[in-house]
Amino acid sequence: SNRHVLITRVGAQIAERAKALLRDAEEVMEVASAGRSPMTGEMRLGVIPTIGPFLLQLKPNAPGASSPKVAEMQVSPMHRSPVPPATHSEYNPNWSDHFGAWSEMRQYTRKLRIDLPRGQPAFLWGPRKTGKSTLLRHQLPHSAYFDLLDTRLLLELTRAPWTLSERVQALGDAATVNPIVIDEVQKVPAVLDEVHRLIENAGLGFVLCGSSARKLVRGRANLLGGRAWRFALHPLAWPEIPDFDLLRALNRGLVPQHYDAANHRRALTGYVDDYLKEEVFDEGLTRNVAAFSRFFDALSFCHGELLNYSSIARDCGIDSKTVREYFQILVDTLLGVFVEPFSRRRSRVVITRAPKFYLFDVGVAGHLAGRRLERAEGPEFGRALEHLVLMELLAYRSYHERDFPVRFWRTKSGLECDFILGRDGAVAIEVKGSAHVRPAELKAMRAYVDEHRPRHAVVVCNEGAPRQTSDGIRILPWQQFLELLWSDAIVE
Repeated sequence: SNRHVLITRVGAQIAERAKALLRDAEEVMEVASAGRSPMTGEMRLGVIPTIGPFLLQLKPNAPGASSPKVAEMQVSPMHRSPVPPATHSEYNPNWSDHFGAWSEMRQYTRKLRIDLPRGQPAFLWGPRKTGKSTLLRHQLPHSAYFDLLDTRLLLELTRAPWTLSERVQALGDAATVNPIVIDEVQKVPAVLDEVHRLIENAGLGFVLCGSSARKLVRGRANLLGGRAWRFALHPLAWPEIPDFDLLRALNRGLVPQHYDAANHRRALTGYVDDYLKEEVFDEGLTRNVAAFSRFFDALSFCHGELLNYSSIARDCGIDSKTVREYFQILVDTLLGVFVEPFSRRRSRVVITRAPKFYLFDVGVAGHLAGRRLERAEGPEFGRALEHLVLMELLAYRSYHERDFPVRFWRTKSGLECDFILGRDGAVAIEVKGSAHVRPAELKAMRAYVDEHRPRHAVVVCNEGAPRQTSDGIRILPWQQFLELLWSDAIVE
């Protein structure tokens, strides 16, 4: 037949879910096959160094003798590396996967530094599990630490916030030398009044840490009268990871525990469920559990695209005003970010109102979309690489204390540059997943260059070597782009 068939939006959703079902069916077949020979396969045994030499003497004889199924036995020592001075170790205290295989702690030197004058209060915000608590314990090892995940402390300060002052007074002179850390501060907003009083009357310094400022802002909590500095901790960034593995980062994401997890899919599943429960429902930010869950599922189809609130509302069975509110909840709880359109002036040919939305982590976005990248190619790889570049831009801007907007440029005819940096649009960045960028793929960048004359026009791609076109467009491998970004050579 010469007839063409176009898949509808609902059909696309069904197709994506069907792919996930097929992948799950393959996993069921693998489990069933393994069940036919339950005593075969790989087994990992973790033994502490003090008793390992004695237990490992009990290993089987040579393969093929009394244990014919034992093909190979490897012994690797387990150890803990010491934490060097001025190095922040982002780690999981020894945890095991569902097979009992222990994960070794891994160290990451984070770019963020909490360096405060005496008596200076500060807020530290960041999504859960990005390493805020560990960062503070390593950079402020002598500070008093109040963790509101401690149920007893949480209940005490909820009932009587003034007891914080009594606890601080019991610290003596130590409280005046080092800043006092309060973790998960959004759980007891009323405690900020006591913090403010201690700052004013005793000249004490505080670092207030949390994963959501929404409850504080909406509840009109005391935000210390604008005195506090603001820090933000992002997921891991490229310069923080030795031997950076691109596909690993795109599939697992850059939340430290997910990047290193023995079973990252289970880790991501639990993480997303925890966010739905703890960050939204437990905080009382929305009461319609079913509607928000449908909205969260729909994120995979509008992620990184122009937001059409009415279309999303129809898909979720709610009104567009509620959809706008749900997106704002995700932004306020640090789960995502809006990228606004760039335009120096109103134009009939350029998108000027509809924003895009990106989740805070490429791995979380891939998990919601059911994405599994086997090779560094294809449209899905390109979209994931675009998301990663945005994460690096936001982390760089935060850690290097650069105040520039990140926007996108798109014409109504469909020409688009992924990221425009600076208020005057001085840097244009287009991300391509291809290993060879063809001239036709530079059409949008050339249109932007002709209209706005940016100082830097860069195409980030998967090519093996950098090159530059005759009209000044730089085509850079993603590795070199990140090197230039973090060395301040992209944003002047």
